[in-house]
Amino acid sequence: MQPLQPWHLPLLDDPAFLPLQPLLQRAVLLALPARLIHALTPRQPLAPQVLVATRMLFGASLPLGLVVVRPLNRTGSCWQVQHLRLARGLEGDPGRRCVAVALLREAIQRTTGATSWIASAASLDTDRQAQLREQGFQPLRTDRIWRWQPQGQAPQPIPSELQLRRLQRRSGPLLWHLEQAACPAQLRQLLDRRPEDLLDQSQNRGWMLVDPCRDQAVAGVRWLGDHPGGGHDVELSVHPGWVELVGPATELLLQRLAAELTPTEPLWLACDVTQPSPHQWLEHLGAEACGERILMARSVWRRQERAVVHPAMKRLTALLEPLQPRRRPVPSPLRDH
Repeated sequence: MQPLQPWHLPLLDDPAFLPLQPLLQRAVLLALPARLIHALTPRQPLAPQVLVATRMLFGASLPLGLVVVRPLNRTGSCWQVQHLRLARGLEGDPGRRCVAVALLREAIQRTTGATSWIASAASLDTDRQAQLREQGFQPLRTDRIWRWQPQGQAPQPIPSELQLRRLQRRSGPLLWHLEQAACPAQLRQLLDRRPEDLLDQSQNRGWMLVDPCRDQAVAGVRWLGDHPGGGHDVELSVHPGWVELVGPATELLLQRLAAELTPTEPLWLACDVTQPSPHQWLEHLGAEACGERILMARSVWRRQERAVVHPAMKRLTALLEPLQPRRRPVPSPLRDH
């Protein structure tokens, strides 16, 4: 098991790995600059980290699986298991589970400074859920995945009381406050994100509707990354006090982002199954439901060790104690007899 190397790329021709080829090539190209940045600054590298499990067969290296992890913030306190793929040739092999568990364990152990991890598994993939639970992951929520294909719909108008703004450095804090309000408290604490983290991840690709009276973003959408099945993963957020915007206003945001990306490619969205209104709207919009996934998290709490006091320090404290200023005792209040 070792980090991804350029010579691995031609070997990763298994159908399970082919959809990840663009991501793997990018990881190889960014590996050296990422190491240099990490050596010069405390900032975590934004390039994905890839581990490849192989075995020797007749003198040749045969890839068994790979795991892709990436930091979700600049401090490196939260990481995501982005992909965990096993070769199709391992289907039915008793060692398949051992390879997956070993990849997860090695990726977690190699990542220093991470206090929380995020991963996901299909709701029907009980094997993957068990592998994640074995490494300390617990379910947070269940999302339904929607695939929306832009088809040249007529552009929706901007609501009269709101302004449409592009995601950029000046407007980043507005979207950050919106996502803080829309995100569940436990997940928000685990992600530990700042406005610059959203800008890094989305590369300034996003739009939001802003209430100019309060200078507050009330709905927004941003790009998360390329989807392995083609298209783009995006995140749509609506302020809890503005749920009436789910409809033409949120469709406007999707249209703007799709036009900025690749208009012919689909957008992939994940919506919490406990919130019915987004699902009804997406179904009415013509989006296709593509199953459910369970969002899981792992938190590492480190016990703070008590500082060991050197004997010389104890003696010095004892010598200085008589020199400390003495306070007069506070008299007790008188009681009526």
